[in-house]
Amino acid sequence: MAKQSLSIIKIGGNIINNSELLSSFLKDFSELEGLKILVHGGGKKATSLANSIGLEPKILHGRRITDKANLEIVTMVYAGLLNKNITAVLQQNNCNALGLSGADANCILAHKRIVKDVDYGFAGDIDTVHSNNINVFLQNGMTPIFCAITHDKNGQLLNTNADTIAAEISIAMANQYNISLIYTFEMNGVLRSIEDKNSVIENIDSKKYETLKLEGIITDGMLPKMENCFNALEKGVEKVVIGNPSVIRDKNQSFTTLIL
Repeated sequence: MAKQSLSIIKIGGNIINNSELLSSFLKDFSELEGLKILVHGGGKKATSLANSIGLEPKILHGRRITDKANLEIVTMVYAGLLNKNITAVLQQNNCNALGLSGADANCILAHKRIVKDVDYGFAGDIDTVHSNNINVFLQNGMTPIFCAITHDKNGQLLNTNADTIAAEISIAMANQYNISLIYTFEMNGVLRSIEDKNSVIENIDSKKYETLKLEGIITDGMLPKMENCFNALEKGVEKVVIGNPSVIRDKNQSFTTLIL
């Protein structure tokens, strides 16, 4: 029996902060045919809230260092404000969305990142995605909406990179579905020049990726995103693309395709 298709889409970047762009994307997402999962970040909104109460978020190599106070902030923003607003807008658009963190239904189990060179605090590295639990939602007509919070099964919530969550869910579901993993943000894809929004690099394989890193074209927060892309491809995900939010409805839109 042929596998069903499943689209797993991660929305991030400045789209989350722009209510008009976010609403447009959510309308397009709601109209996307077939089974689907949405994963969202929200770091910039969490940073804004932290700053408003005198907390200074720390970012290193594109990843947030999460102390106890900042964990409370990101949990409130990711699992509360953003997740439920997104869920409500999708329901408005007749998409039967179900807002989730990794703790809900024990979907995503993680551990506190082991300290090596840097102590990332309450950052979570994923151990297990319980695909059968997620599949129950999908097969009963619900669309899971995951925020960037996981848990360790010992009562501790953990801040986990949303790109990693999208990749790990994709890998876990690949045994049951043909997976398309789509990372969307404000750019048209991976750009050769950040000043030229049309300089999209259409295809990147692992060898080209290493060259682009050496040339300084792929840096900072794009590095963990790309690592997640290639990890997903190596572990059974059929298709990985990076582009702006319109890529989910406009097949002629420029975007970057990742290949092994």
